[in-house]
Amino acid sequence: MKFRLLILVFVVFFSCEPNISVIELPSIFCDNMILQRNSEAQFWGSGHNHERITVTPSWDGREYKVEIDEDGNWITMLATPEAGGPYEISIKGKGDEFVLKNVVIGDIWLCSGQSNMEWSANSGIDNAEVEIANANFPNIRLFSVEKTTADTPQENVNGTWQVCTPATMQDFSAVAYFFAKKVQEETGIPIGLIDASWGGTPAEVWTPERIFEENEKLKEAAKAIEPTDSWPTEPTIVHNAMIAPITPFKITGALWYQGESNVPNAETYQKLFTEMIGSWRKSWGYDFPFYYSQIAPFKYGTPEAGVIVRDQQRRAMEFPNTGMVLTSDICTIDDIHPTNKQDVGLRLANVALKEHYKSLDAEVYGPLYKEMIINGNEVEVIFKHAEGLTWKEKGERYLRLPAKMENFFQPKRLSEMIRL
Repeated sequence: MKFRLLILVFVVFFSCEPNISVIELPSIFCDNMILQRNSEAQFWGSGHNHERITVTPSWDGREYKVEIDEDGNWITMLATPEAGGPYEISIKGKGDEFVLKNVVIGDIWLCSGQSNMEWSANSGIDNAEVEIANANFPNIRLFSVEKTTADTPQENVNGTWQVCTPATMQDFSAVAYFFAKKVQEETGIPIGLIDASWGGTPAEVWTPERIFEENEKLKEAAKAIEPTDSWPTEPTIVHNAMIAPITPFKITGALWYQGESNVPNAETYQKLFTEMIGSWRKSWGYDFPFYYSQIAPFKYGTPEAGVIVRDQQRRAMEFPNTGMVLTSDICTIDDIHPTNKQDVGLRLANVALKEHYKSLDAEVYGPLYKEMIINGNEVEVIFKHAEGLTWKEKGERYLRLPAKMENFFQPKRLSEMIRL
């Protein structure tokens, strides 16, 4: 009896000893994933302390060996080739080996903001049935970050990479999809989209805590956003959960469609927005391109509320390596969620093709207010990017206002009102 008991204890002891590796990867590394081309792409995970991990990508067969640290984490840098695929990535540890399949190499765009970025074909877009049916693009990969919040920066997100098909496209960001469709068709480069968006959210929730610690004015302005049970409004808590965990993951750039929920504190939007952009770039460690859509000309309850946000967005174009597309000509004032998502995605794609890919030689920006000049009894309002914008009587690219309107359009007042 004692002999049998000793054997049982021996079996239990050795079966519980961690001699079989359990390698874990963050969810952004999985089948169907995409890695940034021509780069040193960070690749990381966890496992048993001091165990050796070997990562072998099929594009070059090179073995990347790394030891798990005493906290159970490991990290290596994979040298990625030019765009292409599909490839496989083997991850091997002590007694544990698995392979990531159908991996492509290309460009990755982080897509964020509120409902107009989140809006999918199933939410209601123009020509939705046809667009969904034609959404077969094996070289477009989609990753939706699950909505969640956190009080402190997290290390992982919930989500999975999927190949773009009618089944996967229809619930994905429509603006992001139409952007990727155009860029992929024009360049031939596989495109990955990470959709981290949440309807209703103000820009404050997407901004790191330190921005508010360093800027009292933005901290006070955030208090103008009224809390709601429908979506988070507390500064930073969405950034902690949905942006911070993916900052080690190499991206090409970011797309943004947001601003409607910042109507209550519109006057500080330019400062908040550019600080947010700068903070994201600092977290990733490089100045990636950041392209965004101006909000639609929805008729808000407060006079000029949306106008002020659009003006703040226009002014934000002064921030380096940014680009803005207009929506005022393709929307109506009675729908805060315009259904023409095709043109928004196309315009963002054209900006990227011109500014980042350097493959498009055309005007990609709509007319933007530049300055006004008072000449006697006339006021000249001058625009840049104004090809095609003409005054019917004069054929010139500025608007003349008669002096008899000067009691209403005082110079200071006029400069505040020219917000396109």
